[in-house]
Amino acid sequence: MNLPVKSGTSEKNNLRFKPSYPTFVHMAQNQFDMKMKNIWWIALVFILATMASCRRDRKETLSNTITVDNSTAENLYSDLFKVVDNVSASEDGIRDEEIGCIDTIIVDTLSSPRSVLIDFGDDQCVGDDGRTRTGQIYVTYSGRYRDGGTVITITPQNYFVNGYQLSGTKTVTNLGENGDGDLHYSISVNGSITAPGSAWTSQWQSDRIRTWVEGQSTMTIWDDVYEITGSAEGVNRNNVPYSILITSPLRAEIGCRWIVSGSMVLTPEDYDPRVIDFGNGECNNGFTVTVNGETNQYGSED
Repeated sequence: MNLPVKSGTSEKNNLRFKPSYPTFVHMAQNQFDMKMKNIWWIALVFILATMASCRRDRKETLSNTITVDNSTAENLYSDLFKVVDNVSASEDGIRDEEIGCIDTIIVDTLSSPRSVLIDFGDDQCVGDDGRTRTGQIYVTYSGRYRDGGTVITITPQNYFVNGYQLSGTKTVTNLGENGDGDLHYSISVNGSITAPGSAWTSQWQSDRIRTWVEGQSTMTIWDDVYEITGSAEGVNRNNVPYSILITSPLRAEIGCRWIVSGSMVLTPEDYDPRVIDFGNGECNNGFTVTVNGETNQYGSED
């Protein structure tokens, strides 16, 4: 039996709840737009995170090169003094050459101040300390190394150590004996270092006090030990300026290529300060760097 259908309620009411084709399209489009927005947000967050990570990595790399460049300068300019010390301090102002590979030593005692030209030649000879030196070091001196008031000016001339070129001047002034009876010297450096192949150049200046704490009573250089205090500043290979303050005396042993102990605070421009610790006396090129409580191990490039 067919039930009666009320007018205006049957098919119209049934169709009222059925979305039309355009409505389906609109809903699908909305869902697609929402998904795309989510995808774009995720992609944006990923890109920003990647960029931040890259900036951190680049900043860390730049920061590390500051520390390495300074350590390289510390060691090479300390070595420059060691070479001159090697041919000085006898009664005549010059003592027997012990470092090896020096071709000629020309002494001019008639000029004022007197001068010494130390010539390593260009044959890539490896010295007794394991370093290869070429070129010349020109030295003027007003008196004997041990005499108070003596001023020694050291100028490298086309001079290379293990492929690194040193330029500029280093001035050593004998300040006489300190309160402990040790000879001590004012050391100032104004120079630059160019890496092998002219890969990069860094600038380095320092004003230090160097105290002769061991080996004064012998004529050999290999037992000589100095303690270094003071400050320095420089500009690294990436043109980032920095300053340095020695907080624990640096120990330089003539028989070792590197600084063996001591610490300093290095403060680069726009970077966090870092504490550099050269160890406990072992002869190696390693040092630690502590920044914001995190410590890492590094080595100088020379």
